[in-house]
Amino acid sequence: MAIYKRKIVVSDDTVTSARHLTMKQSLVPNALVTILFFLWGFAYGLLDVLNSHFQFALSISASMAAGLSSAYFGAYFVCPPTISGWILRRYGFRITFMTGLMVLTVGCLLFWPSGVKKSFGGFCGSMFVVGAGLSTLETAADPFLSICGPPKYSEIRLNLAQAVQGIGSFVAPLLASRVFFANTVDTDEGLRNVQWVYLGVAGFVILLVILFFLAPMPEITDADMNVQESEIAEFDPGPFRKQYNLFLAVWSQFCYVGAQVAVANYFMQFCEEAGRTKAEASDLLAVGQGLYAFNRFVAGFMMMIPAFKPRYILAVYLGLCFVFIVAAMETGGSASIAMLILVLCFESACFATIFTLGLRGLGRHTKFGGSLLVAAISGGMVFPPMTGAVVDRHGAHTAMAIPMMGYVLAWIYPLYVNVWNRETMDVHRETKVGVEPVSDKTLQLEAQASHTHHETEPRTIG
Repeated sequence: MAIYKRKIVVSDDTVTSARHLTMKQSLVPNALVTILFFLWGFAYGLLDVLNSHFQFALSISASMAAGLSSAYFGAYFVCPPTISGWILRRYGFRITFMTGLMVLTVGCLLFWPSGVKKSFGGFCGSMFVVGAGLSTLETAADPFLSICGPPKYSEIRLNLAQAVQGIGSFVAPLLASRVFFANTVDTDEGLRNVQWVYLGVAGFVILLVILFFLAPMPEITDADMNVQESEIAEFDPGPFRKQYNLFLAVWSQFCYVGAQVAVANYFMQFCEEAGRTKAEASDLLAVGQGLYAFNRFVAGFMMMIPAFKPRYILAVYLGLCFVFIVAAMETGGSASIAMLILVLCFESACFATIFTLGLRGLGRHTKFGGSLLVAAISGGMVFPPMTGAVVDRHGAHTAMAIPMMGYVLAWIYPLYVNVWNRETMDVHRETKVGVEPVSDKTLQLEAQASHTHHETEPRTIG
């Protein structure tokens, strides 16, 4: 009975020892959360193949197929700034993880009746529920990895976890072309295979709910982050309305993710337009996703070298995305495919780096700021339909102008952090907080001081 009596919720105004977690102490909880990244990497990678498959099996246009992406990423627009973010701030990371996993289970199960009825609307609805579950998970997972452990390594932690997500995105197209649709491409049997895949995912997710309930996991509060911020930079972050670094990061994330999703969704049509078959296009997508995952590991290890600051890597990688997508538009055949694969390769470090840099200096606003950065993933709801409309009228090569503009608009943030806000970025990378363990006596004194502070000065959001 003791297991049901243990306390798994911590008030967000409570100062805990979690803000001083060392790399060794944070290893197990971060590894557990990283499992989740594989889950939505797999779902995202499978979505790219399903988009192309559904166009033929359900006789719909490229712009209509974008409805799957709009449904999936529409959930990111709705959930993180509302219910998911509220659950995170009210009940903490563990409860948010468990809630997201349970919603994901429901979404996966809904694929069964959608497949039976061959209903495109049903698939869009199922994908929205899956997106709601995954967005709830990501509302907790991305901020958790960013703040669980020494602050100077936050970009490295999230990039490596995102690399595991990239492995899921790499595996999904391979399984789709070799297993799910190997002998059933564009047939009803292929849709039945999709049903079984999501049923298997639902069973696995239920096991993860149990695992997250039982596993030891630190709860990091906004009060922890506020104290940690004073230790790092010795300044108060101020009211939420003045968090300009966060607002620019949200804008950049929205535009970047929209461009990334548009490229991935129409990569196969791009390859077919360049003279490849559907099966070859699926394999090429797997190659691109494989390079995407590999380069995330490369970027993560590069950031361990002091000279390779995250703000530098973000500016270079996002800039190269623009260069190579322009080259892909202006060439044809295998050369254009190679250029587009390089776009996927250099997208690798952008999301995680924008996210972690966007959380720098937020202090007591960290969880809400993280929710907005996750909500910015809803850019994947806006750009693909526009790209699909151009694909239907002018072809996939011309349509790449839409994600190209996304990369241009997103580049405002790396420009900001490299020119106007580089001091804040660098002081967080150079801090020693969390690098060495802190004594229990020191923690007790700090907790008492923080408790007195909260009693005399009410905490405000804006």
